[in-house]
Amino acid sequence: MAVALAVVNQKGGVGKTTTTVNLAAYLATFGKKILLIDIDPQSNASVGVGIDRSTIQRCLYDVLIDGLPAQEIIQSSSIANLDILPSTPKLAGAEVELVTIDHRETRLKDALESIRSRYEIIIIDCPPSLSLLTVNALTAADEVLIPIQCEYYALEGISQLTHTLELIRENLNPTLKIRGIILTMFDPRTLLSAQVAEEARKYFGSKVFKTVIPRNIRLAEAPSFGQPIIFYDPASKGAEAYESLCREMLVDNL
Repeated sequence: MAVALAVVNQKGGVGKTTTTVNLAAYLATFGKKILLIDIDPQSNASVGVGIDRSTIQRCLYDVLIDGLPAQEIIQSSSIANLDILPSTPKLAGAEVELVTIDHRETRLKDALESIRSRYEIIIIDCPPSLSLLTVNALTAADEVLIPIQCEYYALEGISQLTHTLELIRENLNPTLKIRGIILTMFDPRTLLSAQVAEEARKYFGSKVFKTVIPRNIRLAEAPSFGQPIIFYDPASKGAEAYESLCREMLVDNL
């Protein structure tokens, strides 16, 4: 049965989708059977693994709102062992429509029941908000990954996120836990990055992964070519960091 990981932070621009795409790609190349779920209406994770947004006929919206089986929507990516349940901007309408649907918080969890046994790891890319879509992801997930950028206001809103996680545990998903905190956009040349990393480790302790993701231009370029960094520039600092992060996660019995 697959372990489901939700990559979540209500702040935008923290490297959430970059982390989702590259973790999925590396884990797939390590031989793990991966399903990437794009529950963000911006659909950047779908594009990031090479899916042409204009060719997507049906997406996660059709699963959450119309009740289509997830298996009918899942697509194979160009990467061996990596499938994707894609998103399109149409998913934005689900926020309003879910409000009136029965069991609105568990629509994704229920949809995944029939396919979880086909994968080893499910990775969910959440939108940059604490919305009903994010609640669906957290209800379906076993564990949470939280990217935090090493910049000003890095920990702003984290208390709100941890409070949301507590509410999810109390009401919808009692076994949900934080898998780890990922420090992103680390710049070793600045004192600020070191200070943010130190503050995060004080706040979260051993939950912070040892591997940090550097600010790296090749990481920023890769999505525009529809490629994870492992294929766009496997020798870059960003690629080395995500490979190291994946190995650290696997050592931790993922």
